[in-house]
Amino acid sequence: MLIFNLIFKLSIISVNNQMEKNLKRQLEVITSGTEDVIVKEELKSLLEKSISCNKPLKVKVGLDPTAPDIHLGHTVVLHKLRQFQDMGHKAFLIIGDYTARIGDPSGRSALRPKLSESEIDKNAKTYTEQAFKILVPGKTEVVKNSRWLSFLNFSDILELTSKFTVARMLEREDFKKRYKNNTPIAIMEFLYPIMQAYDSVSVKADVELGGTDQKFNLLMGRELQKDMNQKPQVAITMPILVGTDGVEKMSKSLGNYIGIYEPANEIFGKIMSIPDSIMIDYFKLLTELDPDEIKIIEEDIRKSSLNPSIAKRRLAKIIIGNLYSEKEALDSEENFDLIFKKKKIPEEIDNFVIYRKNLKSDKINIAKILNDSGLASSNSEARRLIMQGGIKIDNKKINDPVANMEINNLDNKIIQKGKRHFRKIVIKN
Repeated sequence: MLIFNLIFKLSIISVNNQMEKNLKRQLEVITSGTEDVIVKEELKSLLEKSISCNKPLKVKVGLDPTAPDIHLGHTVVLHKLRQFQDMGHKAFLIIGDYTARIGDPSGRSALRPKLSESEIDKNAKTYTEQAFKILVPGKTEVVKNSRWLSFLNFSDILELTSKFTVARMLEREDFKKRYKNNTPIAIMEFLYPIMQAYDSVSVKADVELGGTDQKFNLLMGRELQKDMNQKPQVAITMPILVGTDGVEKMSKSLGNYIGIYEPANEIFGKIMSIPDSIMIDYFKLLTELDPDEIKIIEEDIRKSSLNPSIAKRRLAKIIIGNLYSEKEALDSEENFDLIFKKKKIPEEIDNFVIYRKNLKSDKINIAKILNDSGLASSNSEARRLIMQGGIKIDNKKINDPVANMEINNLDNKIIQKGKRHFRKIVIKN
């Protein structure tokens, strides 16, 4: 009997030790790379209960489909959500088809332009497809918030709005600035954080993830859950991803972005071009690498035992492998080496066809070719690229921004912008 009791006690100790290790590991992975966890002790308590009861947490991320495409900056919270999935928790991807009718006022200096329902539905479809480049479809519950928001009547909305004050709303930095500058704030915009908070109530979220600019909205979810007798969600905010320039927030308008649907070769080249100073942040925010492994990479670079360009190659291959495949990742590395190391032209180049019948003479302006072929966004940008020495035709630099060339001398020539962008000129009748 004594031996049985001893074995039983030892087994209990073993189980407790295993649970403690699991808890410590989950906390480390979840908090790695985060900006803020509100409240960390609550997160620990939730995880303890989840592990002991073998019951997954409900983890929520909301995306408003206000644009058709997303870039790597948008995927930061999705990568954190994926980490929760990998640890066995349940992911809720809330597609804000209803909240998109207002548009998130976070960081806005004016009311967002309204989108039509058809635009929202179209964007919602592409958002979901793109999100599954990061998330595991079978472990993700995708739900549109129109499922519950569209059924609220006016008395329901009055009840919700009664729980928050105008003073509370004006605590938001963007609202505060607009109010101070006498910039109009629509009453409808005040409803946005309330609607997003109601999403948390509807799915009974244990945790909500968002960027640092979403902190106010996430805290509103906590408040509304408390008021509606639910356990308040833990709010986890993620840093805003810096763009490829290493300075500004990743943004299409600034041209420092990496789109998740861009060709693998383009993604590889862009990642190799980022400053070394932001590379570790990219590892933390855009990969599922173990935090300890990232620490080793960081330490090895600091001690000069690992060349940053080697680490960057690994980063590029991980990101492309997640978005496409391991084969695409290896092929894009080979293509990169072909262009940069061996100074060769890649085997596969897009053709740019010029039809003689569409021309008024036997000559054509080089800036026009750059613009029409998509190598430049305008004739003025094309001329600027030429003046900066960034354009070559068959490996010969073009220096004259208003240069014209004979059509007969351009057939099957390779026009090159910088080191990564090529077009093969094809002349047809």
